[in-house]
Amino acid sequence: MSITIAATKTNLLKTKRTLELCKEGYQLLDEKRKILLMEISSTTALVEKIQKETHNILEKVYEAFEKALFSMGKTKIESIIAGIDTRFYLDIGEKRTMGTIVPEISLRIDENLPFFSPIGISPNVDEVIFLIRQALEKIIKLAEKKNTLLRLEQEFNRTTKKVNALEKIHIPYYSELVRNITERLDEESREAFATLKEIKKRIA
Repeated sequence: MSITIAATKTNLLKTKRTLELCKEGYQLLDEKRKILLMEISSTTALVEKIQKETHNILEKVYEAFEKALFSMGKTKIESIIAGIDTRFYLDIGEKRTMGTIVPEISLRIDENLPFFSPIGISPNVDEVIFLIRQALEKIIKLAEKKNTLLRLEQEFNRTTKKVNALEKIHIPYYSELVRNITERLDEESREAFATLKEIKKRIA
């Protein structure tokens, strides 16, 4: 490695401080990387759980809807759907996790009840409405967690690059620089001592 910095005590102190900062940064970033990895693991497990729950609810929705359709007919179901006055709103916020901005999404539902008269209506219709609400909540939560997982993975990759740069480039470079400056200063000190000793001999 080519070293061009002047071998002075001031430069040695500066280089040592820089090396210590690199080592501290490495420790902090490596700890962050480990925590991010644990967070990614737990979020992945949560995403898989919500996906399974969403799939199960949607299956129940289809099953209940088929029963309602069979018992009441397509025309009656369409008239009921036309009379349902429901509005869905998404509240999207943000929070920080390990320095990463991740989304917070919540569902707000405004309903004007009742949607229809209970007379002559299959209970499967109420079940469909109830299950659809559950399915929407799960889908939104799934979208939130998948987005969170994506951002955590991006932050993990960025942190890993920084850790690798410190470990493989900066720390070795400044360690070598400290060693090189120290050796040159020691050599200059020995030369100065030898010169002083020679001068003393001549004077004597």
